[in-house]
Amino acid sequence: MKSDLLTDLGQRLVSESLTSRALAAETDAGPHVSILPEANVLKIGGQSIIDRGRAALFPIVDEIVKNLGRHKMILGTGAGTRARHAYSVGIDLGMPTGVLSVLGTFVSMQNARMLHYLLAKHGVPFIEPAQFPQLPLYLAERDAAIFFGMPPYTFWQQNAPIGRIPPHRTDTGSYLVAEVFGARSMIYVKDEDGLFTADPKKDKGAKHIRSITTAELRALDLGDVVLERAVLDLLDRAKHCKSVRVINGLVPSNITRALEGEDVGTLITGSAT
Repeated sequence: MKSDLLTDLGQRLVSESLTSRALAAETDAGPHVSILPEANVLKIGGQSIIDRGRAALFPIVDEIVKNLGRHKMILGTGAGTRARHAYSVGIDLGMPTGVLSVLGTFVSMQNARMLHYLLAKHGVPFIEPAQFPQLPLYLAERDAAIFFGMPPYTFWQQNAPIGRIPPHRTDTGSYLVAEVFGARSMIYVKDEDGLFTADPKKDKGAKHIRSITTAELRALDLGDVVLERAVLDLLDRAKHCKSVRVINGLVPSNITRALEGEDVGTLITGSAT
């Protein structure tokens, strides 16, 4: 195990247990490389945007095209209503969380392919997880690429703290892409102006929250939140993507404003643990 080519940390990694807390802490001391620091990850909502059809999606497609050449965009897609139908049937049949994850993955993929077909004439490619090594080339050549937001855990999806719905869905998968590649921003394109104190579709008295930390959000103990709760946990452990923005994609120019760094929608920032 001894080698002059290994650092002290390298020597310990090959000789000690990887479950050691002290050793794990040392592995965080080195640099963290931002692989695609100029890229912006945009997650296009499934139920909130794509399921609305032409009226909602076409203006967003047009705005994405206008930003080609100005911003690098990695476009993730949600699963939406069809995935909820699949979850309903799967749960009724007694399927476990990992199987439900498989069902949701294919709906998210369908939405990604439809978005790809709409952007194909502009040279924007659709990529699957195995093609992510080519992502830098696609961004350099075309300024954008499309992926399905569901993380490829499939059968390996862990059980949720409550119930059987997969806890890591398209919000989480899109965030992980932004975090791993060290993206410039993570923008969630939905049909509301961001986070509210209650569901604004059901409660007219709901108040908009412009900026909040994950700790403050947990303290509010809201019955429902605008993002998957798994994203909040990931934000607290972030090395690169330490905040996310939620915007209303149905409002013209909101995507461009968010890409330009304007204070639009809601900014959610991780709380250091």
